[in-house]
Amino acid sequence: MELKGKKKKLGLKRFFNSFHYSIEGLKYAYLNEQSMLIHLVVTILVIIFGIVFHITTTQWLLCVTMFGFVMGAELLNTAIEAVVDMAMPDIHPLAKIAKDTASAAVFVLSLMAFIVGAVIFFPHFYDVLKQLF
Repeated sequence: MELKGKKKKLGLKRFFNSFHYSIEGLKYAYLNEQSMLIHLVVTILVIIFGIVFHITTTQWLLCVTMFGFVMGAELLNTAIEAVVDMAMPDIHPLAKIAKDTASAAVFVLSLMAFIVGAVIFFPHFYDVLKQLF
C-alpha cells in the first residue's frame, strides 16, 4: 500500500519502532488520562481478588479479556478526542457527538466488565460475608 506516493518502509527497525510508539501511547494515556489510572487500579484489585479467591482459568480469561476491551476502548477514546481536538479546536456539535460516543463506548464496555466481575466475584464475597456474620 502506498501513502502519498511513497512506499512504506519494511524491516526490523520499523517493527521494533512500532513497539516504542505503542509504549509512548500507553505512557501518555496513563500520565494524562484519569480514566486509564482508574482502570489500572481496578485491574490490580481484580488480579488480587482473583488470586485470593482462586478463580478458574475460564474466569481469568474473562477478566483479562475485559481488561483488554476496556483499556483498548479507553485508548481509542483518547485517540479520537485528540484527533477531534486537532481537527476542530472550536466547539462544534459533530465534534461533541464524536467525543461523547467514543466515551459512551468506554462506558458500555466498563459496565459489561463490571457485570462480568460481579458474576465472578459476588459468590466469593457472599461466602466471606456469610462466614463473618
